[in-house]
Amino acid sequence: MHNIKAYSAAGATSPLTSTKIARRDPTEHDVEIEILFCGICHSDLHSVRNEWSEFMPTAYPIVPGHEIVGRITKVGSAVKKFKPGDVAAVGCMVDSDGTCPECRAGFEQFCPNMTLTFNSPDKHLGGVTYGGYSESIVVDQRFVLRVPSNLNLAGAAPLLCAGITTYSPMRRWKVGKGKKVGVVGLGGLGHMGVKFAHALGAHVVVFTTSPNKKEAAHRLGADEVVVSRDAGEMQKHAESFDFILDAVSAEHDINAYISLLRRDGNLTIVGAPPKPLPVAALGLIMRNRSFSGSMIGGIPETQEMLDFCGKHNITADVEVIPIQKVNEAYERLLKSDVKYRFSIDMASLKSE
Repeated sequence: MHNIKAYSAAGATSPLTSTKIARRDPTEHDVEIEILFCGICHSDLHSVRNEWSEFMPTAYPIVPGHEIVGRITKVGSAVKKFKPGDVAAVGCMVDSDGTCPECRAGFEQFCPNMTLTFNSPDKHLGGVTYGGYSESIVVDQRFVLRVPSNLNLAGAAPLLCAGITTYSPMRRWKVGKGKKVGVVGLGGLGHMGVKFAHALGAHVVVFTTSPNKKEAAHRLGADEVVVSRDAGEMQKHAESFDFILDAVSAEHDINAYISLLRRDGNLTIVGAPPKPLPVAALGLIMRNRSFSGSMIGGIPETQEMLDFCGKHNITADVEVIPIQKVNEAYERLLKSDVKYRFSIDMASLKSE
């Protein structure tokens, strides 16, 4: 065991501050990674402020961060896929039982014994796991991912959550050439959805409440942009979409988008509105439509996503910040004052 620098919060109303945490020494199956960049996800903020206490209460102190890109510094004796010097990534999970039906199917995110990157019971050191707002991390090789060499590392970090969250449902619903795809919301998740749908060859339509986002949406790969407050614009697209990705976390009228689906079309929600959304059953029944959710992806699909990003040179649009500005970034995140994700340059932690 050894101690490293990190940033943690001591309570729901406490700022993130510099601290020291313990990391285990690598076992034979482990990989130690020096963290170069760590993305800031909205779930980091929710967890730090204990806003998901009903189903995922926060244990303090908390070290958030699950969009991790870094360089391997040590590998255990049984590790064959990685070597020191490799650029690697860690996402939302760091362990699972490996034997349940979900794990065997490549859906480790649904394993009943899955260990999250932070705020999960730590079977090695006791207490809870600590995330990527830190100098380094030690992870079982099964949960370490390869990063294509052509990708910008600061922009690659958010792929480990925002990327896989939007890529997975598009692959599940066979987004590709000849398909008309909608993306609702142009934030951290939505901008990745636009990039993936475009790269997969679909006709991409962005829905936004802000007319001033049209130029940005086209730059990201949208073929059309609809201002959702304009009923006439919405009506033009009635019953025409094969798939819609809803990336909005605020309360909104989900039925307005369900009505845009063609027969057998699907709307998948990846945002997390704070209150249940009323869904009109007849809107689904009368056109054989479906409404579903999606949670990140398993390790094989996450690697597939990273490889796809390497092939198409896709990364998140990021604002790189030092760790010392993380509290300011949280406040800006609440105001949607970032285009489109924050990525922490972890070299800044060395000065603490």
